[in-house]
Amino acid sequence: MRKIVSILMAAAVLVALILVSGCTGTGGEQQQLTTLRIGYQPSTHQIAEMTAMEKGWWQEDLAPYGVTTATDTEFPTGAPEMQAMIADQIDIAYVGAAPAIVAMANSGLDAKIVAAVQTQGSDLVLRPEVAYTSPADLKGMKIATFPPGTIQDTLFRDWLLANNLTPDEDVTIVAMGPGDAMTAIAADQVDGVFLPHPAPAIIASNGNGRSVVASGEIQPNHACCVLVVSGKLIREQPELVEQIVKTHIRATEYNLANEDEAAVIYANKTGQDINVVKQSFEEWDGTWVSDPNLITDSVVSYTEIQHDLGYVNKPLTRDEIFDLSFYEKATA
Repeated sequence: MRKIVSILMAAAVLVALILVSGCTGTGGEQQQLTTLRIGYQPSTHQIAEMTAMEKGWWQEDLAPYGVTTATDTEFPTGAPEMQAMIADQIDIAYVGAAPAIVAMANSGLDAKIVAAVQTQGSDLVLRPEVAYTSPADLKGMKIATFPPGTIQDTLFRDWLLANNLTPDEDVTIVAMGPGDAMTAIAADQVDGVFLPHPAPAIIASNGNGRSVVASGEIQPNHACCVLVVSGKLIREQPELVEQIVKTHIRATEYNLANEDEAAVIYANKTGQDINVVKQSFEEWDGTWVSDPNLITDSVVSYTEIQHDLGYVNKPLTRDEIFDLSFYEKATA
């Protein structure tokens, strides 16, 4: 009996020590994030993420909040990136607003948009020999763009409807990632593509097509990429999220002030030709931004368009999509 009591007392002491040290995983300290996992796409839209990574700012700025490592994972488009976020494989995402909305509405993605990343910046590109004077000329053509629910797919379908063309009837739309779409137009498998930069500049530099419509002509000042943060991080480490937004603002402002260096960072990250990247900067109609207040109306309009297209069951509200408080605190 004495032996059993001794064992129980020893076990109690061990449990107490474990609780004090926080090794059970239930203590507040244990739940702090030590590795920030970032999702991004290989587009010039999202150079802020690349600059912060290249400069070491993610790790440097977030170290006071317990983050010791920052990793990033490349995704071809927003849909697989949002699936990774739903599966808790990434903590924050540089991604198009449209796929984030679809994931929130249809798959219960627990996350919010906390900052803008960029506006406009995609082009409709047709093969050199394909004539174009107006949207009506697209009737009968095959156009490749990002998968359903993405920014490019949503904008393009809405624009076709506004010009009395029925998607998938008057114009065949083929879902592809940027690499496959550029290969398809080079091989004459499609008449054109609607893609984010730098893809239009790459296609033009290879003599495989020319831009005929910029996305800003389709919807002026439309929202594009945004910074999405998981709900878990927002609830459990709001101070860390505020610093994430500050670091994003820091990188965005640095890129705007140092465009040539931003081009080098992008070229080194993706392997693209530096001259093509600079050409893309000159030709695109996009702008790097961080203030989410600039894009709220545009993003909310996407939910209405996506509802009309049958992508979401009901439009989401601004409060369901955004948490603007972190940007407000970061810029106070």
